[in-house]
Amino acid sequence: MLDRRKLLSIDDEFLEDQMGGSSSSRLFLGSPECSEEDPQRLNLYALVVRFLTRRFIGDYERNAGNLYSRQIQLDGETLAIQVQDTPGIQIHEHTPDCNEQLNRCIRWADAVVIVFSITDYKSYELLSYLHQHIRQLHPGNTIPVVIVANKADLLHIKEVEPQHGLQLANVLGCAFYEVSVSENYNDVFNAFHVLCKEVSKQQITSTPERRRTSLIPRPKSPNMQDLKRRFKQALSAKVRTVTSV
Repeated sequence: MLDRRKLLSIDDEFLEDQMGGSSSSRLFLGSPECSEEDPQRLNLYALVVRFLTRRFIGDYERNAGNLYSRQIQLDGETLAIQVQDTPGIQIHEHTPDCNEQLNRCIRWADAVVIVFSITDYKSYELLSYLHQHIRQLHPGNTIPVVIVANKADLLHIKEVEPQHGLQLANVLGCAFYEVSVSENYNDVFNAFHVLCKEVSKQQITSTPERRRTSLIPRPKSPNMQDLKRRFKQALSAKVRTVTSV
């Protein structure tokens, strides 16, 4: 039986409106959204929760463009990070310009995680387009980008072979990780660990011009108090479901 107090013990840092100012490492999670059901939005939320709390939550309320702030341990040092997930918008290859809200998220970020599902070939097809758009907004090829293939546990319904994701990542010059958010925390941690190390390394050697870009304000996100309330409600519903089984 799950301990409800443990599930609800996620402190207020997890969903803070601001934290650490410009000293925080800012990560943006982008994902092609290919259907009205928008499964990738849920993938992003589960991925962030898994990384920051080690927990997997299978059912939760959808939110668009959330910001998560927390301090993590990285190679023995404490690192403040802010993680922004994709606003609830559609990304299409034939669209000449992405939504301005998405553009602000990308400009704001120190690094980007692009997530697709191995069960959705369309999300894989849009990786190159989204990567190209990121590079256009960050000229100079300096911003670290990691490609994450989620749902590695669903091999029986996969539409994308693992080697195809790896080959594309090599062509784009990105690190690649195939993960199962629901089954394996370590793979999720490794993807973020590598990305955070790259960001930390860049911040140490950053130029004055790069440091000035750290003053870019983060994108607006929903009311954090309301977001925390709904998050705890979702956790409570999860506990009730498990304890009733």
